[in-house]
Amino acid sequence: MAQKSTIYKVELSVSDMDRHYYETHKLTVAKHPSETDERLMVRILAFALNAHEHLEMTKGLSTDDEPDIWQKSLSGELELWVALGLPSDKVVRQSCGKADKVIIYSYGGRTADMWWEKIKKSCTRFDNLQVVSFSEHDTRALGELASRAMRLQVNIQDGDVMVSVDENIVYITPVGWKNADH
Repeated sequence: MAQKSTIYKVELSVSDMDRHYYETHKLTVAKHPSETDERLMVRILAFALNAHEHLEMTKGLSTDDEPDIWQKSLSGELELWVALGLPSDKVVRQSCGKADKVIIYSYGGRTADMWWEKIKKSCTRFDNLQVVSFSEHDTRALGELASRAMRLQVNIQDGDVMVSVDENIVYITPVGWKNADH
């Protein structure tokens, strides 16, 4: 019998001084049985970094042809495709063909570094691709904050991120490996 997803209720308050975005989002996030707390929290962080009224979590790990997060225009065009982890060359190419902007948030320490070394030359041709890396230390600390009912405060200023849950605070410094050219 297949395991069911675990539901997380998240109240996410985003204060993004860089984009002048200040909102609270009430999210119901399904954690796939194979998903770790670390990946779940990276997904919520990616949502916060791109927060917008039309941004949505997708089925994620349950489907191969959807990103983890996306934003569609009112007429249904894919404006933003957000993927986590270490997607293949083929997935990156297909994603860049489907959306106006693609952001990949990689994590996993040395494994992520090796993935980027292998894939970065083939990514130069995509003007709509941005690749951001999180350190293994940062994402592990983030994973430790996970609970089924969370009130997260995410503050973003000058590219640095502070995530707090109750009295626990994790500081994250995203590293840009590739910026979108448009």
